[in-house]
Amino acid sequence: MDIKNLFTAGGVVMWPLLLSSVLAVGLIIERIKFWVTISSRQQRVVRNVLNLYRQDNVVSTIDTLRKNADLPIARIFLTALELEEPNPEEFRLALESEAQAEIPLFKRFNTIFDTIIALAPLLGLLGTVLGLIGSFASLNIGDVGGTKAAGVTSGISEALVSTATGLIVAIFTLVFANTFRGFYQTQIALIQEYGGHLELLYRRRYERGEKTYASTR
Repeated sequence: MDIKNLFTAGGVVMWPLLLSSVLAVGLIIERIKFWVTISSRQQRVVRNVLNLYRQDNVVSTIDTLRKNADLPIARIFLTALELEEPNPEEFRLALESEAQAEIPLFKRFNTIFDTIIALAPLLGLLGTVLGLIGSFASLNIGDVGGTKAAGVTSGISEALVSTATGLIVAIFTLVFANTFRGFYQTQIALIQEYGGHLELLYRRRYERGEKTYASTR
C-alpha cells in the first residue's frame, strides 16, 4: 500500500496529523539551524573575546562582540561590558539579567513541540475509535462473508493506520524535542561558565582600578 492509499485509509484524522507533522518538521529545521549556528561559532568567539579582554583590549573585545551579536552569549557579554563603570555586583547582575532574557530564545517552540507530542497520539486514538465505530456500523452477523465485510475491513484499517500515524508523529517530535532540551541545558551551563570567566576578569580589572568600559558609540 503506497502513501496515498495509507493516507486515505487513515480517515479524517490524517489531515490534522499531516498538519502536525508538517509543523513539527518546519520547527525542527529552524531549531537545528539555530543550534548549529551556536555550536559552530560560539566557542571560537568566546575564546577570542576572553583573550582580548585578558590582554586589556576592551575596545577590540566589544567590537568582536558586536560583530557576533547574533549569538546569545555575545549579547549577554555586551550588556555587561557596555555599562559605564559598574561595580562587580552590577556587572554580575547585568550578566545574569541578560542571560535570563535569552532563555526564551533557547526554549523557543517547546510548547508547540509538547502540544504535538501530546495531541498526535490522541488524534490516533480518535481515529481508532472512529474506525471501530465504522466497523461495527458495517457489521452484520448474518452477512459476515457478504458485501458488508468490506466495510468492516475498512474500519479496522482506519483504526490501525491512524493509531500508527499518531504514534509515529509523536515519537518523531519527541526525539527532537528532547534533543533540543539537552542543547538548552548544555547552553545554560556554558553561559554560566563563560560568564564566570568574564566576571572574574572584570573583578581583577576593577580591583586594579583600570578603566573597565568602552564607549558605546
